[in-house]
Amino acid sequence: MKQFLKDFFHADYVNRFSFSLVYALLASVALNFFYEPGNIYANGATGLAQIISTVFQQFFHIDFPIGWVLLLINLPLFVLGWFKISRRFTVFTGITVVLTSLFMEFIPTEVLTTDPIICAIFGGVLTGAGIGYAFKNGLSSGGLDFITIYIRKKTGRDVGSLAIIFNGMIMFAAGVLFGWQYALYSALSIFVSGKVTDVVYTKQQKMQVMIITRQPDIVVETLQSHLRRGITIINNAQGAYTKEGEKVLFTIVTRYELPLLRQAMKESDKEAFVSITENVQILGNFYEEEL
Repeated sequence: MKQFLKDFFHADYVNRFSFSLVYALLASVALNFFYEPGNIYANGATGLAQIISTVFQQFFHIDFPIGWVLLLINLPLFVLGWFKISRRFTVFTGITVVLTSLFMEFIPTEVLTTDPIICAIFGGVLTGAGIGYAFKNGLSSGGLDFITIYIRKKTGRDVGSLAIIFNGMIMFAAGVLFGWQYALYSALSIFVSGKVTDVVYTKQQKMQVMIITRQPDIVVETLQSHLRRGITIINNAQGAYTKEGEKVLFTIVTRYELPLLRQAMKESDKEAFVSITENVQILGNFYEEEL
């Protein structure tokens, strides 16, 4: 029992639980303060839950709460996460989904405005911030995230097309159920949410770094003490102007690791020339932190 309590109150686990609370609060406020009053569909599993809840209300006159629908949608995906991704990741994502479902039911719907554009923008900002914050701290909002993370873990590729197709279906449903103008408002919300997620969550953004230095041993040692990244060394490079011998180092980092890279270069070789190329595609092995 003591060991269980010790593990449960581990600092990392307590932090993750607090991150789950933050995401659940942001997602619930986005739904109850903006999406529902503005007749806007969210992206991902939340949008699908809205569709199912609306269908039950309009066609069967049954009140099927969005929060409980969201929980049911995620149940089979928890199995995928448990066996194929990470058990710890799945447990905390499950906690996040349960908290989100409860908050969606307990936080009352508040009509701040019914303007669909305002609702789409602010709902998208809150949703994107919540998703990005969750990813940044090793959590997930559940739903489609399980599938995309699994594919990315197996292939090393971001499967953006899967999210585009899924969210396109949500927009189509919004057009059928609410009117086609709301499909456009939902598209706006999904776009805003995606952009905010990219701003907040930077670990998936890969960057190629080229370093030209005369002190390669010191630079390599310092970089590897700060970052868990492989480095390729090209020998016998020569400056066109000085004619002096130099070496070229290549590595790939994430945007999240960029401050660590800058610090390592300050400590090792302030005179080195560093070129950074953003948003590169990676084929092959690239170390991803365990979720």
